[in-house]
Amino acid sequence: MTALVETRALTRHFGGLKAVESVDFRLDKGEIRAIIGPNGAGKTTFVSLICGRIAPSSGAIVFEGRDITALPAHRRVRAGIAYTFQITSIFPRLTVFDNVALSVQRRLLSAGRPKPSALKAGVGEALERVGLIDRAGTLAGNLAYGHQRLVEIAMGLALEPKLLILDEPTQGLSDGEVEGFIALVREIASDATVLLIEHNMQVVMDLARRITVMNFGRVLAEGSPEEIRANKAVQDAYLGTGSDG
Repeated sequence: MTALVETRALTRHFGGLKAVESVDFRLDKGEIRAIIGPNGAGKTTFVSLICGRIAPSSGAIVFEGRDITALPAHRRVRAGIAYTFQITSIFPRLTVFDNVALSVQRRLLSAGRPKPSALKAGVGEALERVGLIDRAGTLAGNLAYGHQRLVEIAMGLALEPKLLILDEPTQGLSDGEVEGFIALVREIASDATVLLIEHNMQVVMDLARRITVMNFGRVLAEGSPEEIRANKAVQDAYLGTGSDG
């Protein structure tokens, strides 16, 4: 397999807090990978380092064989990394269509002057994929929380990313919506690599080919769902409590 993302001794400290500590990580093209761990394990900080929202204290990040450690977040988006937030970051006073159009426009502008037809087609395709095409004219802020999460995923898909990072994507979704989300991620994985942080273990076990477990800012274990399920150290780590990380 060809590596899409690699981190080498990636570290981020906040004062005396070792949020991420010397993490070596590899994600291959075409994978669906889950990152799990107890609250405060460093999961969100780790993916924030990959997408460029925060800078590392030390270590390196490589994307498609290129060192992107010093690359700003907007250029990582242009390189093919899209990130959906743990808390929705939609524009509530814009319609669903206009929210997604912002992402499509960003992608098209990087390739030249966009045509209106290309913009409309790009938005329509993204909304079709997440099942919200019939809500295109609705104000995003008037949607149920679960549908707002889907709008954000559509915004990520509209960028046509090589890597789509999803942070707690099923939070606020009903059981039926979770089933739809699982099907959606499998479809997304046909042309993108997916990295997700998720607390719903049924979703993790159904989707991920490999699972990375973090605890106290380090990788505690890595393996197939079966290997992780049987790992005693992983079971013990979930007995702790703490603030979300």
